[in-house]
Amino acid sequence: MSEPLTLYRLEGCPFCELVVDELDDLGLEYDSVWTEGLHSKRNAVREVSGQRAVPVLIDPAHGVTMAESANIVEYLHTTYGDADSPDEVEVSL
Repeated sequence: MSEPLTLYRLEGCPFCELVVDELDDLGLEYDSVWTEGLHSKRNAVREVSGQRAVPVLIDPAHGVTMAESANIVEYLHTTYGDADSPDEVEVSL
């Protein structure tokens, strides 16, 4: 069995919750690492990603560490999503 995904996140962070929602929708197992509220104290995040912003996802199965919620959600959908289900289409009026 491979290691689970790890998500560095901050309580109350709406960008982190977007990633959590995608992880839950895909039924993926993951570990949460709760980070400090003060940006300057997020040294654990900086050690794994080179920056202090959250969310940060680590996928040991694919050797991926990435930040930015939109990029993470797209990565999860592309890597772990159902290939048979159509992508959501954004409609602008």
